[in-house]
Amino acid sequence: MVKCRDIFQKIADFIYPPVCPLCNTGVSTHGEFCADCWTAVNWIDGPHCAKCGYPFAPGYDFDDNMLCPVCASGKNELDWIRSACVYDDASKQIMLPFKHAGKIKYARAMSNAMIWALRDIDVSNLDVVMPVPLAWRRLFHRGYNQAALLARPIARVMNCLIDYDSVRRKYRADMGHKNAAQRARNIHGVFRVVRPDKIRGKHILLVDDVMTSGATFSELRRVLMRAGAASVSGVSFCRVVRGM
Repeated sequence: MVKCRDIFQKIADFIYPPVCPLCNTGVSTHGEFCADCWTAVNWIDGPHCAKCGYPFAPGYDFDDNMLCPVCASGKNELDWIRSACVYDDASKQIMLPFKHAGKIKYARAMSNAMIWALRDIDVSNLDVVMPVPLAWRRLFHRGYNQAALLARPIARVMNCLIDYDSVRRKYRADMGHKNAAQRARNIHGVFRVVRPDKIRGKHILLVDDVMTSGATFSELRRVLMRAGAASVSGVSFCRVVRGM
C-alpha cells in the first residue's frame, strides 16, 4: 500500500527535482552530493582515533582501538567525537557559504554526511541532540544557527529529543585566528545551563559545523557535566587536521 508521504515526496521531486547542492547536477535523492563533488571532499573514511576520530595517515595498519596522542594523554574529555571530513579548500566551499552566506540548502547533505560519520558508533543510548548554542547577538546578525540546521535531521534519524534552550551563550569575539590555548581561554565561561532539569542524567550529542581545536566542545561538556549530564559526545561536519 502506497503511503501518502511517498506520494507527496514523488510530487515534490517532480516539481523540485533533487540536485547536488553545490553544482546543481541531478542526483537520485535530495540531500546528496553528486559523484564529482563527493570525491572532491577529503572524507574521513580510513583509520582514525577510536575516541576523537582524528584521521591517521593512510597506509599504516592501525588497531581499531588506537588513540591519537591527545586522547592517549587524557586531554580529550568527551566520550567520543566524529567528523565527516577534513577542513580544507574543498570542504570550505561547503562550510563557509553555509555558515556565513545563507546557503542553508547545504544543510541536508551536510547532516547526511555527519550521520554517515557516526557509522562506527553505537548511538542507541543517546537521549538528546544539542546544537552548539549561538550568542543572541550573532544569531541576530546571521539570522540562523547553522548548528541547529544540522542537528534537526540527526535528531530525527536517531529518534532523539533536540534541545535548543537548556544552555545560553554569551557573546565573545570571533576565534578565527586564535591558537588552541587562546581559544580555550576565550571560550571559558561563555556557556550557562539554564534548564538543568533537561540535562540531568542525559546522554548528550553535541552538534557543530566545524571543530578547530575542540575548545567549544570541551567547554560545553564541562558545564553540562556539572549540571548532571551522564555523558557528552560530539559530531561536526568538518574538523581541522594539523598539517593538512
